[in-house]
Amino acid sequence: MKIRSITCFYHPGLSGAGATLDRLARLTAATSQRFQAAGYEVQSVRLATVPFPVMVPTCCDESAVILAQKLELRAAERGFTYLSLGPALPEYPASYALIPQMIAATRNVFFGGVMATATDGISLPAVRACAEVIHSAARISPDGFANLRFSALANVPPGGPFFPAGHASGDHAAFALALECADLAVNAFSRAATLETARQTLLAELEGHTAALTEIAAGLAAEYETLFSGFDVSLAPYPEDAISLGNALEKLGVPALGLAGSLGAAAFVADALDRGRWPRAGFNGLMLPVLEDSVLARRTLDGTLSIKDLLIFSAVCGTGLDTVPLPGDLTSGQIAALLLDVAALAVRLGKPLTARLMPVPGKQAGDLTGFDFAFFANGRVMPLEASPLTGLLAGNETFNLRPRRPNGD
Repeated sequence: MKIRSITCFYHPGLSGAGATLDRLARLTAATSQRFQAAGYEVQSVRLATVPFPVMVPTCCDESAVILAQKLELRAAERGFTYLSLGPALPEYPASYALIPQMIAATRNVFFGGVMATATDGISLPAVRACAEVIHSAARISPDGFANLRFSALANVPPGGPFFPAGHASGDHAAFALALECADLAVNAFSRAATLETARQTLLAELEGHTAALTEIAAGLAAEYETLFSGFDVSLAPYPEDAISLGNALEKLGVPALGLAGSLGAAAFVADALDRGRWPRAGFNGLMLPVLEDSVLARRTLDGTLSIKDLLIFSAVCGTGLDTVPLPGDLTSGQIAALLLDVAALAVRLGKPLTARLMPVPGKQAGDLTGFDFAFFANGRVMPLEASPLTGLLAGNETFNLRPRRPNGD
C-alpha cells in the first residue's frame, strides 16, 4: 500500500491566504517525512482550491487563464506536485469553455465541470458544456492526453483527495489522504477460503493501516492548526497485476471482468468498503480506471469489458467512468449522451460519480492506445454506442430526480 496523495485544500482569495499556503507547504513536507519514516511511500502532494469561477472577479474571461498560471507557479514553488482549481459551475455557464484554454496554458493543473448536484438536479446545458470540454481538450495534443486533467462531476461534494474531482469549500484549510491500496485486496482475496474471510481480511488490513496513519495525521493536524478530514480508500490501482483492482475482482471467481458475475464481485467489494471504520473523505468507492489498471486494460484487449459494464459497476458504488479511451471522431453530442447517463445514475442513486473520458485523435474503436505514461497500461479504444440526444433531452432544462428509497417510495 502507498499514499497516492497528501491533498491540501484552501481558498486563495481569503485574507492571509499566502500565509495559509506556506503553512500547508510545511505541513505536507512534515507529513511526507513522518509517513515515510513509518514505512509508507508518498507518491505526490497536491493542492486543491475552491472552484475557479468564484475566484475570477469578472467570471468568465481570459483572466482565468492568467489565474491558473499564477496559482500553478505559486503551488510548484512550495513543493506541490499537482494543483486542482476545481470545477466549472452551472451558475457560471461561460466557465466551462475556459477549461481547454487553461489546460493548454498549464502543465499540472486539473479541472472539473459540474453537471449535476443533489440539490439542483441535472443541468442539461452543463452536461453538454462538459462534453464540449472533453471534445475540445482531446485536440490539445495528438494523443488526447490532456483529458487526463478534466472530469465531469455529478453529485460530487468538495473535500475528496483524488484529482480531477478534488476541490475545496469553505474558509478552513484542511488535508486528506488518497490511498493506492488495490494490492491489499489482491492479497486478501488470493489467500481467503471463504467470502467472509476475504472481506474480514481486507477490512483488517485497511483499518490497521488507516488507524496508524490517522494517529500520525492527527498529531500533524494539531501541530499545524489544519483540519485532517480523512481518507479516500477507493482501492486505487497501479498498472501492475499485483496492484490491480480488476485482478482482485477476478480473484473472487469471475473468469474475466465484464462477464456475468462481475457485478456481484463489484458489489461485494463496495460493501466491504462501506463497512470499514476510518475517517472518510471523497468517494471510498470502487475505483476502476481503465487505463490505470493492468487487468482492466487487458479486458479491453480481449473484448470482455464494455462501457456499459462500467456504468453497471457504478450503480453498486463506483467512482464512475475513469480514463476510458474512446474513438477520436466522437462528436460532443455523442459524449453528452454518455455523460447524461452518469449524471442520472449519480442523482437517482444519491451518490457521487465522475466521468473522465479520453477520446484519442485518429483512433477508432478496437485500435490500440499508445500512451507513454508510467501510470497507464495501454489497451484498446472502447466503442461507444451513442447518438446525439434529441427532443426534450436536448433542451435547456435543469431537472431533478428523487433518490430512490430502499422500499421504492
